[in-house]
Amino acid sequence: MGNIQGRSLTGAWARVLAVTLCAVPVLVGVTGCRNIFAPPPCMPPEFSVSPAAAKPGDQVSVSAPDTTCDARYGTDAQVQVTVKDATGTAVLEELAPMSDDGGFTFVFTVPAGVAPGKAGVTAYPYNLDWCDDTGVNNRAAPGAPALVRVSCAERLVPLVVLGG
Repeated sequence: MGNIQGRSLTGAWARVLAVTLCAVPVLVGVTGCRNIFAPPPCMPPEFSVSPAAAKPGDQVSVSAPDTTCDARYGTDAQVQVTVKDATGTAVLEELAPMSDDGGFTFVFTVPAGVAPGKAGVTAYPYNLDWCDDTGVNNRAAPGAPALVRVSCAERLVPLVVLGG
């Protein structure tokens, strides 16, 4: 757990130290305490779309590098990629393999019949709750997930659909 002057802190003593370290700043009016023994938040990596403009029938790549934190998505992790047209209607929704650290590359063909104009792409780890903004990977917790993804702000990367 922790280590102070060569002594290992485990179990109850580590919790007592964390509570003490958090209680002192709260008593003096400072906020923002977090468990110093917990890993830092690990959010999904930023993804990119290339090219930024394409016409129906063209191929587009959506990709993200591995995170620099310990995401632990698992060996069977997937990313859900959604393409939305100018009205916000999903015109493509696919699952693709993703690395344990969140990296992926997904190539799709812009569907026929998508109206020209601004569209957008989203990509999120599949079947995980990221709307809590803590970066906690709910899949890594023991037992069945207790949370379900709720409506929250989603990252939408622009894709301009050109006329055929």
